[in-house]
Formats: sequence, C-alpha cells, structure tokens
Amino acid sequence: MGPGSIVRLLSLAAIWGASFLFMRIAVPELGPAWLMFGRVLSAAVFLALVALVLKRGLPLRAHAAHFMILSFFNTALPFLLFAYAAQTLTASLLAVLNATAPLWGAVIGWLFFRQKMSLRLASGLVLGIAGVSVLVGFDAVVSDSAAIPAIAAAAGAACCYGIATWYTRLAKPVPAFINAHGSMWGASLWLLPLLWFIPLPVAEPAHHSLMAVLALGIVCTGIAYLLYFRLVQDLGATPTLTVTFLIPVFGVLWGHVFLHEQIGWHTLAGAASVVAGTALVSGFSIQSLRAPAPVKEQA
Repeated sequence: MGPGSIVRLLSLAAIWGASFLFMRIAVPELGPAWLMFGRVLSAAVFLALVALVLKRGLPLRAHAAHFMILSFFNTALPFLLFAYAAQTLTASLLAVLNATAPLWGAVIGWLFFRQKMSLRLASGLVLGIAGVSVLVGFDAVVSDSAAIPAIAAAAGAACCYGIATWYTRLAKPVPAFINAHGSMWGASLWLLPLLWFIPLPVAEPAHHSLMAVLALGIVCTGIAYLLYFRLVQDLGATPTLTVTFLIPVFGVLWGHVFLHEQIGWHTLAGAASVVAGTALVSGFSIQSLRAPAPVKEQA
C-alpha cells in the first residue's frame, strides 16, 4: 500500500468517523428526519455535479427499482436509525456499533443464505458480541431511560448495512459511482414524506447545525464515496476493508476532542473486541495489505 493510498484510507476513516460527531451536533435542533433528508439531498446534488463534470449519466429507468431497494437498506433507514440513536448515545458508542455491520452480515448469511458457520466466523461473532456487551454494559449512558431504544436503533442500522451487503451481492452488478449517485436520490425520496409529519424541533436552527448537515452530505457522504471508490480501484475490495476498523478509532477520538466524551477502559476494550471480531468475520488479514489486487470500476 503506497503513501497516497494510506493518506486516502486515513482520510476516509477520519471523515466517516466524524459523521457521528456531526449527527450529535445537529440532531437536537433538526431531529432525525430533517437531518438525514438534508444529508442525502445535499449528497445527491453534490454527486450530480460530479457526474456532470465526469460526464456520467444516471440510468434511472434501467435501475429505478434497484436504487430504491438499495437506498432503503443502505442509506435511508440506517441513516435515520443512527440519527435517532444520536439523540441519546455518544459519538464513540455510535461509531463502534456501526463497526458491527460485517457481524450482522455474517449472521444474515448463516441464517438465510446457508453460509457455513466456520470456527473463524463463530469466533468473530463471539468477540463482536462480547465487545458490544462490554461497551454498553459499562457505559454511563445506559442509565438513561432512552438508551435501550437508541442502542437497538443503532444495532438495527448496522443490521441494515448487513442486509444491503447481501443484496448487492445477489443483485445485478451496477457501477459503484452510479450506485452511490442513484442511492442518494432514492434515499431522498424515501425520507421526503416524513417531513410532512415531523416538524422541525427548532423553528430557526443555528448556523452550526446547518453547517453540520452540509458536512454530513458533501464531505461525509459525497466526498467519502469518491475516496472509497478510488481506494477500491487502487487496492481492491479486501484491503479497503481496513477503513471499517479505523472508523471507531476516529469516532472515539472526535467525540473526545470536540464533545468532551470520556474514554474509559470499557470504550477501548469494547472497541478492540468489536474490531477484532469484525476482522475475523470479514476474512481480513495483514497479507491482504501486502499483495493488493487492483479492481477497476465498471464503466
């Protein structure tokens, strides 16, 4: 892995880790529905501008149903669930729960797609469950009566990512950039009806909340996807999985630096256990970093 790829990988992990920070900043004034609608719509507009510059069309008619299914499980629902959880949970806890997505993918594969439960897979699931138990069981936020529904929502969001992973494996292949672009417009359509029934918590949100929305949409979604696609093209899919293990590190760091969240022993132990479990379930190894297999994005 060259220096350029390392910089892009760290940048992507830092950006995605910061998404939980921006959620925590903006959700009190905007609420989950308005916050996530602003995120996906701004991301859709940004990617549309990028597509215009790159001269890449968006075949809506050919892939409309696919975009709607993918955007529901990979964007609209998990974003909404994480935003709901962000009203109660810390950015650190959200970032670590997000990292359990591959664990959910493994469980779904075992239950519904006859994926073999190997010793490595079982060990990863045990480590992941143990890490979440330590993280949640010793966190002061659990004393809040709203913590249990929030934890369930964040876990549900990670499960949605697991469902989306299996869906993309089984669906007809679509170029990655087109998937991202179409998904943002699809997610905007899914979230739009909620705005009619859910008013803004604050009539005039502060500027910092609105800036957080733009940061979520343009930086944490639009720019992050472009970085991700570049990494997959340069390194291959497996080495790019490293970002999954780095996101909790930056999520905990940003929460501590900007929101003054406490980092206890349970935070470090729980996060380490979840990351180790995710690595086992994902089949990730150090050797995959030494001999990357470049994958070209489909035209």
